[in-house]
Amino acid sequence: MKMNWTDAQSFCRKNYTDLISGVNQIELFKTQYQNDTVQHDGNDYFWIGLFRDTFWSWSDGSSFSFTSWDQGQPEKTCAVTTSNGNWSSDHCNNTKPFFCYNDSVILIKESMIWEDALYYCRDHYGDLVSITNLDEQRWVQERAKMASTPHVWMGLRYTCTLDFWFWVSDETVHYTNWGPDQPGDDCNMSGAMDRNGTWVKLIDDDNQLNFICSK
Repeated sequence: MKMNWTDAQSFCRKNYTDLISGVNQIELFKTQYQNDTVQHDGNDYFWIGLFRDTFWSWSDGSSFSFTSWDQGQPEKTCAVTTSNGNWSSDHCNNTKPFFCYNDSVILIKESMIWEDALYYCRDHYGDLVSITNLDEQRWVQERAKMASTPHVWMGLRYTCTLDFWFWVSDETVHYTNWGPDQPGDDCNMSGAMDRNGTWVKLIDDDNQLNFICSK
């Protein structure tokens, strides 16, 4: 299957999580390619989730601190991986094969109030993330470390009417990881996580944060 970069990104986000992004995923792709376990049609260039707006960024929000450009600095705005595993760039409207990856949680590096983050996740993925056990906590906090804001929204909400916390996915709140010295429960309050994985209570409309969606 061949698409331009934007359509490939949309396809991956609709059916999987995103275009392959980040150094670890590219290295895995390189190994698969060289072992000939990845099916291809002889075209040595595949879209990856790297693009340039003002700066180069990964489509899924992964940290961009390492580069592996094939020859010099790239001139075009969308990135491909070459047969040797290095990167090159091309015009985004050209069509190429591509590879998606699947993950259950996705960090969105856009800053929104809690309600807007909720609608974004429901429109594009599934829901704001819920955490029901320690394994899920560890998985989500790895994503939170890459956030561009001090905290990230989760799908945790307080209801004044019924006086309890609940997950928007209808999961029951059993596992928690609240930090010390949290304020009392209040209306318009939702749960967020800091980069160390600690949960905090924040007033929705007072904070615009990155957030984590689940599929």
